[in-house]
Amino acid sequence: MAIEVYLIFDGNCREAVNFYADVFKTEAPQIMTFGDGPENPDYPIPEEAKNLVMHTNINVEGSRLMFSDNWPGSPYVVGNNISVTLVSKDEEFIRSSFEGLKQGGTVNMELQETFWSKCYGAVKDKFGVEWQVSLDS
Repeated sequence: MAIEVYLIFDGNCREAVNFYADVFKTEAPQIMTFGDGPENPDYPIPEEAKNLVMHTNINVEGSRLMFSDNWPGSPYVVGNNISVTLVSKDEEFIRSSFEGLKQGGTVNMELQETFWSKCYGAVKDKFGVEWQVSLDS
């Protein structure tokens, strides 16, 4: 299990992650764009989102630092562009943690299977902290 930091950028994620990779002398990041994901006719990807970074990460001294661009049209507020990510191989722990975090909070994405995780969800807890929970398979 790991607790990781997820940094969200307003369209300049690619520039930011390359900057941090250079600063921390890491390997070049592997970048997945929103356009790289599978097509879903119920949720078409807007043209302006296709080249934005959906996910990338670098390893800094044994800790994974994750990055993404903000989804076009979603509010972007500096200071709220960081989420804490709980990654675990224990699905029951992921589910119970999500249930606890959503008490008094706001669910941004219900727990569900995605193409990157069999159990993923996002929630803002009652203290305003943004959380992502993800089953590491």
